[in-house]
Amino acid sequence: MTTQVQPPVARKIPTSRTLHGVTLTDDYAWLRDSENPEVIAYLEAENAYAEAVTAPLADLREQLYQEMLSHIQQTDESVPYRDRGWWHWTRTEEGRQYAIHLRRRDTPDHPEASQPEIVLDGNALAVGHPFFAIGDMDISDSGQLLAWTVDHTGFRQYSLRLRNLSTSADLDFTRPRVGSVCWAADSQTLFFTVEDEIQKRQHQLWRFSLATGEETLVFEEPDERYNLSLSRTRDGRYLLLHIGSHITSELRFLAADQPLDEWQIILPRVEDVEYDVDHREGYWLIRSNDRGRDCRLFARHVTGSDAETELLPHRPGIMLESVEVFASFLVACERENGLPHLRIHRFAGSGSTDLSQLAFAGEIAFPDPTYSAYPAANAEFDATHFRYAYQSLTAPASVYDYSLATGVSTLLKQQPVPGGFDKSLYTSERIWATAADGTRVPISLVYRRDRFQPGQNPLHVYGYGSYGYALPIGFSANRLSLLDRGLVMAWAHIRGGGDLGETWHDAGKMLVKENTFTDFNTCVRHLLATGHGDPARVAIEGGSAGGLLMGAVVNLDPALFRVVVSHVPFVDVMNTMLDPALPLTVPEYEEWGDPNQPEYFHTMLGYSPYDNLKPGSYPAMLVKTSLHDSQVMYWEPAKYVARLRTLKTDSHPLLFHINMTAGHGGASGRYDYLREIAFDYAFLLQELSVWPAR
Repeated sequence: MTTQVQPPVARKIPTSRTLHGVTLTDDYAWLRDSENPEVIAYLEAENAYAEAVTAPLADLREQLYQEMLSHIQQTDESVPYRDRGWWHWTRTEEGRQYAIHLRRRDTPDHPEASQPEIVLDGNALAVGHPFFAIGDMDISDSGQLLAWTVDHTGFRQYSLRLRNLSTSADLDFTRPRVGSVCWAADSQTLFFTVEDEIQKRQHQLWRFSLATGEETLVFEEPDERYNLSLSRTRDGRYLLLHIGSHITSELRFLAADQPLDEWQIILPRVEDVEYDVDHREGYWLIRSNDRGRDCRLFARHVTGSDAETELLPHRPGIMLESVEVFASFLVACERENGLPHLRIHRFAGSGSTDLSQLAFAGEIAFPDPTYSAYPAANAEFDATHFRYAYQSLTAPASVYDYSLATGVSTLLKQQPVPGGFDKSLYTSERIWATAADGTRVPISLVYRRDRFQPGQNPLHVYGYGSYGYALPIGFSANRLSLLDRGLVMAWAHIRGGGDLGETWHDAGKMLVKENTFTDFNTCVRHLLATGHGDPARVAIEGGSAGGLLMGAVVNLDPALFRVVVSHVPFVDVMNTMLDPALPLTVPEYEEWGDPNQPEYFHTMLGYSPYDNLKPGSYPAMLVKTSLHDSQVMYWEPAKYVARLRTLKTDSHPLLFHINMTAGHGGASGRYDYLREIAFDYAFLLQELSVWPAR
């Protein structure tokens, strides 16, 4: 890719601070001021430069967009699920950007009385807004009132709205900065959480009475590490207030039919202990890591008695990620050897929570070597079927109902993939790389069988590796545009993620964060050594904390990679983590460490991508961000690119693209989002020397 266009040059205005005997100098701190016209002009100049450099790829971008569009069933509906006498589902329509949320009454004897009703039409609500996203939604027990939240900037700052579903008219009520919402059983009392004005931390719980118009502050959390959220037990009996940091949690409950009562603590918070709960027949079923990092399940009576019955003991190496509780059974959602498992256990009878009365009833089997499987919409407590979702790198997203009576799964829907998709052309694998300390790291990969030539294919590797987040392995019709051109695509399940449980997370955070980065490069080298890619054509990609990964691994070994795509990257670690006024900083001391403490300061300084740039040759890079990102501020990648431009000695393209109307997730409309992916793919294919035609 060649061009005569010159990149913009950001002015240097040095600022410095000294901490723990180290002076940090930042030439580009001025780019933080989004109110400064010079900053906006610079960002727009970067966009203009990226567009000019990639102008020769316009036809390829359009070809990729049309290919991806051809694999999408544009008019489609989700599988309906039943909740309190109503069926709920979503519909997309060709040419329209957003989903329509619908419902109809479950009236089998009078089908004429069960015509679909529109709950929310995203397309109508998005008119006049460059960005649109629905946050939380909750329908009252009466079925007549909807509480919902909406964001029109991408800054994840949602406003609360109320709607009368009988008339489809919004009530004269709105509140800013609302996170989660939950109706009490009287359908007149609404609870909602509110974030503070600076750190975007959900810190207050409010109660609103529709009957009186009165608003009451119920609870406020003073500790800056903790966020609040609301939910309701599946049986509908209780409202739950979740109070959690990255490593500690506390839950409070309120009887749903007693909205004026005091919220009660289930278990008091204990540092480094996390738990969550559901309710069944007078007992809390509590999943907790109090006796081991991979969690156990036990029961306690709602009266607060200290007596407990252990239902599923802690088993090292088998991560109990969540528990789905129903009237007659529960599903243990576990992760073992890096793969998800759904295991069914039956209760012996009404009211029984004794371990001896909880019987293992089977496990749902999955056919692929690497996959994702997780609970789907299971709103009803008295269920006889368990609904789950399944997909793999070669199997499109599917929804199943598992029958407790027969032990058989019934496919309700597999996402259609029009445009000639043939599953048999593709194969997936799961292999393991060995890190320098002997740790085995799993890798998932997929490629097209008839395009695979050992050691010759372009290789694309994706990574994340933070927050204990298990990298999901799923199907993407968009990905066919790369696989059909011969790319081998891989996902590195590196330490710092949750792929092998919480101990895997622990092994890649805080003072041992470096393991995340060395694991990733080890995986890339292993893929090349086993013939899964051409060493001269390696692409890597990651976003947010995965963007930190991109910056860190390139600094470790820039010659290993040909091209990098980095989305909303967390690259200015020191300046961000030294600013407690920024959103997320204080809570994330529990993930990265507090740089005000010397040992964490020096560890973070050792891998911070922005601080470790140096003169030399770098891969081709496409760095992307959004102006209204509230999780990784736009100025982090802006500063990173500005500094890298002064240090790189190669002629490889360095492009910086800023979505001026979106947030952390990029464009909100589905067609706009496809355009963004086409832009990325065209850049990748060009830099990997892949012939545009399939």
